[in-house]
Formats: sequence, structure tokens, C-alpha cells
Amino acid sequence: MNRKQQEAKKYLSQAFGLNQRIESKLNQIEELHNLAAKVTAAYSDMPKSPNRDGSRMEDTVCRIIDLESEINQDMLRLVELKKGIVRRIKAVDNSELQVVLELRYLSYMRWEEIAIELGYGIDNVFRLHRKALAEIKIPETIQ
Repeated sequence: MNRKQQEAKKYLSQAFGLNQRIESKLNQIEELHNLAAKVTAAYSDMPKSPNRDGSRMEDTVCRIIDLESEINQDMLRLVELKKGIVRRIKAVDNSELQVVLELRYLSYMRWEEIAIELGYGIDNVFRLHRKALAEIKIPETIQ
């Protein structure tokens, strides 16, 4: 794979990485919700210090809110990134090459799944992928 193909692959792979980070944050939120559901109040006759740090529940809720905000920002970036990727894939003249790129970089399919979907051998899918990467024009800001 030459340098241009590697740069194209790196550009196209950004969506997958961002999607993985979003999924990770969603899992963290789910774990925090589970943790918050388990938090119970402890009642005691002993007075508590008014200066003590906030409760665990409050900290958990704040973390959930922060993560949800991060996810919203990441999702907006993902949508914009995918729009750019779609434009560049559509600029490839060969529809067969477009499909390989779409399945790999927009649907996040594994090579084996792409081969089955298209009815090709894995080596043929790799060949088409290299050819498709050579036709991708990546933005100047990425290079």
C-alpha cells in the first residue's frame, strides 16, 4: 500500500474510531446508571459535616450529564465526518469500488463480511479496496 492509500485509509477510518468512542461513553453511562440505582441513603442520628464533599449520587449524576454532553458533541462530529466521507466515496467513479468503501468505512463491516456480501473471495476484496483507496481524494487539511 502506497502513502496516498495509507492516508486515504487513515482518513476513512476516523469514523470508526469516533463511533467506538461514542459506544464506550454510552457503556460508561449505562454503568453509572446502574451504580446510581444501587446507591441508597444511610440514615443516622450522627450529625454530618456541612462542608463535606457532595454525595456519591450527585457525583454520579454530574458524570452522567458530562458524558451525555460529550456524546452529543461526538455525534455531531461523527455526522459531519460521515458526510465528508460519503462525498469522497461518491467521487470514486466505479460503483463496485464505492460499495467496498461504504461497507468497510460506513457500515464498519469486517473483510470476511464484505466478501460474503459481494460474493467475492477475500483476496479480490483486498484488491478492490486498494484500488478504491487510490481513487479517494482526501482533504488538504488531513494530509
